[in-house]
Amino acid sequence: MPVDTGLNKEGMIYQRDQYAKGGLGVRYWDYRDNHAFQYVIGNDILDAGCGEGITLEKLVKLFPEKRVVGIDTEPENLEICLRHKLPVQEGSLYSLPFDDESFDTVLFSEVIEHLDMPEKALSEIFRVLRPGGRIIIIFPNDRTFMLARLAMGMVREAFYDPGHVRQWTPREIRSALSTIGFKTVAARSIPFLCWPVCLHHICVVEKQV
Repeated sequence: MPVDTGLNKEGMIYQRDQYAKGGLGVRYWDYRDNHAFQYVIGNDILDAGCGEGITLEKLVKLFPEKRVVGIDTEPENLEICLRHKLPVQEGSLYSLPFDDESFDTVLFSEVIEHLDMPEKALSEIFRVLRPGGRIIIIFPNDRTFMLARLAMGMVREAFYDPGHVRQWTPREIRSALSTIGFKTVAARSIPFLCWPVCLHHICVVEKQV
């Protein structure tokens, strides 16, 4: 879970601490990321809102021949990424510090639900993508996550406030992306096909030429 700067240190749940525990949750995390990675194209990849850099680290290892860049606004996330020697820089999703048509793929994993102005961020991603470039969006189903964590005895995690502004649905995300000028090429809820009982939805869209 991302660092919530509104909490005291004692109340925070860190992504890397959770990942280090291993177990079923980490196996699912890897399954989710591997499913998303199959849609990566081109040589220039942006992890937009990379958090503590777990997925960014996977991208760097999986695609050593490609240019991979992470971006985040939170100083603590940036410090954690730099401590792990990851290619990260500070920047706002509402004003990305990159030229037009700089990337072939943008990974947008568990970020959009945190944003007050998601359409503005999506428009910025559209700007920095090359024609035919892809954005891979992953967002969670909060209700199912809470129930799954309770079932696993993870009471603290179940009631932890991750700072989500909005619960998206697959239909809503496709509509928002279409309005901006993206064309859907793949969409799937995981680990099952029925969204109400799934943990995440993955939507892959391309910038129309």
